[in-house]
Amino acid sequence: MQSTSSTSTGSSSRATADVSAPNFGGGSAENVSRDTSAGGGSGDDNPAPADEHPSGSSTRNGHDAKQNGFAVNNNGSCIVDGENNRDNNTSYRGVQLDKSNQEIIRLIGQYLHDVGLDKSVKTLMVESGCYLEHPSATKFREHVLMGDWVKADLDLKDLEPLIDNGKQSTITEMKFILLEQKYLEHLDDANPLDALHVLRSELTPLQHNISRVHQLSSYMMCSTNQDLYQRAKWEGKGILSRALVMERLQTFMPPSVMMSPRRLRTLLQQAIELQSQHCPCHDMAWETNLQTVSLLTDHCCTTDGFPMQTIQILTDHCDEVWFCKFSPDGLKLATGSKDSTVIIWDVDPYKLTLKHRRVLDGQAQLSVSFVSWSPDSKLILVGGTEDSHELYIWNVEDGKLFVKFSQSLEDSLACGAFSRDGTRFVCGGQKGQLYLCDLNGTIVDSWEGVRVNSIAFRADNKTILAADNHFRIRGYNFDSPRSDFDILREPHPIMTFSINSADRLALLNVSNQGLHLWDIEDKCLVRRFQGIRQSNFAIHSCFGGINESFVASGSEDKVVYIWHIKREEPLAKLAGHTKTVNCVSWNPVYPSLLASASDDATVRIWGPKPNGSNATTESDDCSSSSSSSSWNMT
Repeated sequence: MQSTSSTSTGSSSRATADVSAPNFGGGSAENVSRDTSAGGGSGDDNPAPADEHPSGSSTRNGHDAKQNGFAVNNNGSCIVDGENNRDNNTSYRGVQLDKSNQEIIRLIGQYLHDVGLDKSVKTLMVESGCYLEHPSATKFREHVLMGDWVKADLDLKDLEPLIDNGKQSTITEMKFILLEQKYLEHLDDANPLDALHVLRSELTPLQHNISRVHQLSSYMMCSTNQDLYQRAKWEGKGILSRALVMERLQTFMPPSVMMSPRRLRTLLQQAIELQSQHCPCHDMAWETNLQTVSLLTDHCCTTDGFPMQTIQILTDHCDEVWFCKFSPDGLKLATGSKDSTVIIWDVDPYKLTLKHRRVLDGQAQLSVSFVSWSPDSKLILVGGTEDSHELYIWNVEDGKLFVKFSQSLEDSLACGAFSRDGTRFVCGGQKGQLYLCDLNGTIVDSWEGVRVNSIAFRADNKTILAADNHFRIRGYNFDSPRSDFDILREPHPIMTFSINSADRLALLNVSNQGLHLWDIEDKCLVRRFQGIRQSNFAIHSCFGGINESFVASGSEDKVVYIWHIKREEPLAKLAGHTKTVNCVSWNPVYPSLLASASDDATVRIWGPKPNGSNATTESDDCSSSSSSSSWNMT
């Protein structure tokens, strides 16, 4: 364990040859061009024709009114009136439906209509005694889709008491949307005088959205229809543009009057998203939607391929192992130990095994506290503890020392990192030095008085993040003009931190607090992960899994903890080490592999559980052996 001093709806009619007007509730824009014959409010089973007021009493201003099976009250809501429907529908079978069942039937009816099963819709509505939507809303939809703007305006007046309690601003907005479409259609028909009349005599007197009125007036100057479509971002006169207008108008209506388009699909998608959020092993790179999951079972990502147990134990170090890190290409692992050696291991991504490549032992008596890979996976930066004044860069391919860096015997170089483009590195420590160097070890720039214990480059290759002994992470930019600024602050010492590949999230191991997740763009604490034990020793955590959907950390209780990035409680606890787990590293390319380094002088490689086997035999006399371990789901 490495210590640190930083702890200070109805029948349709055809108006023109190319326009049909379905009147079922919630018809979407992509379905409205289909002729429908099933009734949802004005068909054969509807006692009132589409263009007439429904029979029965009809009053306003707080008095109830029954209209074709709907009881309309003073707040604009409406319910299916079973008694009325029982009289109107001769095939009514006496089924008594509560509010929830009525709504479910309406949802099903809307969906059946959307997929073209209109006869089924009619049968369902007749047998249940329900309607898809308020009859006045059905007429309104029909006239909008037919482009009969005079009748649509009359329908809107009938609907006023049901819409936002007749609030005038809402009704004005809806009238504006209707007139806007009417105006554009006149322009599309090359009737500029009619369009001008709508603009001057109908739109302007509304005194609504004046800037949009001015914009609409400019369309009078369009020389061609295509120019009009482009400037107005409009589909042209026809069923498609009218359906889009209808969708906009639906947003103002209460669902008891007219459901929003594709309501059942929306609810199902929300259910899938909620299940994804509760899936303990959910892969955030997988977009879950109605096309990619089954609705017949609850969504749950499999743990196949997940690092569930120890598949190898590396025992080549002879003292505490303080650090481990997979290379960016995923094909190598570097492990650093108190025994002054760095061991490079080759990864077999097919067999999921590691093989000893070479030992880098030219660090004299330097106890290795960190390693950092270059982005091309060819070089490795090696550093020691706080009393070390030297850094080493090794060529991993040939095992030769590439650069030995040392500026002063008084320096403390206990952390370092390569830039994201691999052309420079930065290093520092607890004695106030922060050096920016090229790959030859030449100091490009320095910052005095900065005492740090963890450091990282951001993706812009300019900003350096450093955790200092004031419990902060600050940003340093060496470009002219130089600048430094606070990123975040914790109430306790930040022992180590890491940045995700998207350069947005930071994972902090905080003294006596555990593991914290920060958004470094919004500068806010996102999550406090529960479970791990950490005092004043350096423990290194990491992001990992597909799309970095998970985080992992070592702990002083000898356990490796894994969390889903969206949940505070641990997803799993990997037991097997016999002393403190100092560092974990998730393979960035082959996410089935996770490495952990411990004070017990071993490195464990965690991988998927073999099919048909719960455990394998452990062989203590082999440097790379299998072992049974637990993946304790919590």
